[in-house]
Amino acid sequence: MPDLRIRRAASAVAAAAALALVLVLPSRAGAAPPPPAPGPAGAAHPGSPGTIGNGPGDCGPGGQWPWDCVADCESSGRWAVNTGNGFYGGLQFWQPTWEEYGGLVFAARADLASREQQIRVAEDVLGDQGWDAWPVCSKRYGLAGRMHVVRAGDTLDAIARRYRVKGGWKALYEANRAVIGPKPKALVVGTLLALPPSPPAAPVPTPMPVPMPVPAAPVPSPTPVPTPVPTAPAAPVPVPVAKPSAAPKPPAAAAAKSAAPIPAPTRVPTRTPAPAAVPAP
Repeated sequence: MPDLRIRRAASAVAAAAALALVLVLPSRAGAAPPPPAPGPAGAAHPGSPGTIGNGPGDCGPGGQWPWDCVADCESSGRWAVNTGNGFYGGLQFWQPTWEEYGGLVFAARADLASREQQIRVAEDVLGDQGWDAWPVCSKRYGLAGRMHVVRAGDTLDAIARRYRVKGGWKALYEANRAVIGPKPKALVVGTLLALPPSPPAAPVPTPMPVPMPVPAAPVPSPTPVPTPVPTAPAAPVPVPVAKPSAAPKPPAAAAAKSAAPIPAPTRVPTRTPAPAAVPAP
């Protein structure tokens, strides 16, 4: 009998232990967090503090949907992170994107801005680029398309004109009736409004190719005629004048005949002067 009691007690203890093991194992398996989805290049930080939330109310210190969840996925919820990979802050802003959407108003880089300031810039990116700006982490939470975050003073008409919504404010209201409610003028600040796809831009007509003009045959250019250069008149060359040749001398005989006889000179007798009278002494 004592042995039977001991055996029964041992069997009861073993059964209780087995039951406890069966109950504990599924509980632990169900409580295991899902593996983190890979973010953009350099966005995953092994060993970083914080866990990735599963959806609204389960993300980040503030639980703000959807930004705390996106930050959990992008940077493990570290809003001041700078790993040197070219992306900064909790939402892993690329520096040119931070500058293009007005981030420099708050800080030089996203990691130097506050959480609220980073979210403010992200809202502008969301309205322009949509959730494709965070391609991996947005898919994790089922986020898609472009959205506008309602701010103070917004109206459906102004939002529709800003984003060129086809159909105007009525189309925008119909797309968001569930979140706006029955009063389209009663917009609540912070509400996420889905933006219908904007109409595609008109295609730019392709210019027709202009036929190349056939080059005309080259016209020969006229040969330039050299302009005569005026030259100084040449000095007159003296024409040599021939000296008159001497008349031919007639033959001696003819000369003798033709020459008149030259009379001999007549001798004139000279008178001897009389001697002068000698004066008396």
